[in-house]
Amino acid sequence: MEYYISKQVNKKFDEAIERVTETLKNEGFGVLTTIEIEKKFKEKLGVDYPRYTILGACNPSYAYEALQSEDKIGLMLPCNVIVRQLENDTVEVSAINPVVAMQPAENQNLNDLTEEVRIRLSNAINLI
Repeated sequence: MEYYISKQVNKKFDEAIERVTETLKNEGFGVLTTIEIEKKFKEKLGVDYPRYTILGACNPSYAYEALQSEDKIGLMLPCNVIVRQLENDTVEVSAINPVVAMQPAENQNLNDLTEEVRIRLSNAINLI
């Protein structure tokens, strides 16, 4: 099983960010954090890097339920979604597969929950 859910789209980078934010919202997720990796690499390392943004997405209901089952699961939150510019003028959007990400917790109570989150993240990615 892959540790990510991914799709390439023929959209402008900023349009892809807007669209994934919208599709995540439609699936009950908000974006808590936005990290523009290329800007950080330029600022901290002085290197150029293709556009690459990490969105920290969270569905509060699922996060609450997960924390009720496993108090340290916050170490695995939020669900990261990346948007990255490819060389051929396409953009790739990928999300963490929460089923794989949560396996180290070895908590059976999380199984159904992580599958629901995986389905919602897959829906969001597929609708871009």
